[in-house]
Amino acid sequence: MAQSAQQIEYTRASSKGQVVIPSKIRKKLRIEEGSVLAVATQRDMIVLKKINPSLGKRDLNSIRLIEEAWKDIENGRYKIRSKDSFFKELAKW
Repeated sequence: MAQSAQQIEYTRASSKGQVVIPSKIRKKLRIEEGSVLAVATQRDMIVLKKINPSLGKRDLNSIRLIEEAWKDIENGRYKIRSKDSFFKELAKW
């Protein structure tokens, strides 16, 4: 199933560093109280991925792929893709 780009949502960090995930995104991903999210950072980027509390093979593979992508970006090895191509590849994850 192909995914299309969604409208960008904005949020702000609180004085405690807390960030609210906009309701449209929470509903779409079925993020509820107690949902577990993996957090990765690189330079000025933050990536959140909803995961099963007991990390499965698929989740661990996703985390590995994200780490490899960060290394590729750092080393200047990345592809410039169209929006549709990017979301098609993302859907495979």
